[in-house]
Amino acid sequence: MEISKTLQPRSALLFNKADRLELTLCQNLNRMGAFRPVRLFFKAISRLGDGVFWYSLALLLPLLMGMDSIAALGHITICALLCVAIYSQLKNRLVRQRPFISWEAIRAHTAPLDLYSFPSGHTMNAVNFALLFSAFYPPLLWLVVPFAALVALSRVILGMHYPTDVLVGAALGLTIGWGSLLIWPAGMFAGINL
Repeated sequence: MEISKTLQPRSALLFNKADRLELTLCQNLNRMGAFRPVRLFFKAISRLGDGVFWYSLALLLPLLMGMDSIAALGHITICALLCVAIYSQLKNRLVRQRPFISWEAIRAHTAPLDLYSFPSGHTMNAVNFALLFSAFYPPLLWLVVPFAALVALSRVILGMHYPTDVLVGAALGLTIGWGSLLIWPAGMFAGINL
């Protein structure tokens, strides 16, 4: 893990207030992880949400859609890379500590990828992927939307994020995915023969 950075006084005050407002909900959800079956289930969901689920789905897409899916996968990949760039920059600039670091009452039920929690990168990517996979292959909606919701929930239950981290991550993922479809309704690589 990297050395903790310091927040600007204004950001620190805002996060401190938000942390205190969210603590009870965060604790209640985190306590669910004390039950081994719940903890193992959400650890698995979170691990799959690291990319395993989405990359596997991407590999299956050509079987479902044929070679036309390559253009859709290009669009999805560009948006995923944009998500990673945005949440990495935000986390490193806003440096909100993870709940289990800030509060003794919150347990880490999995290992963190870094020190900071705002916004939730897992949720941001999950919502972006769910939206785009659903847009390009609508029958997947019933699989990807519930999975994205479970990924978001897992991040709070496992003690990695506050609810606002997840909500902001979801909003950003939705904005990136939806925005890309508004600009390129058929996908940014539509009409390109691959």
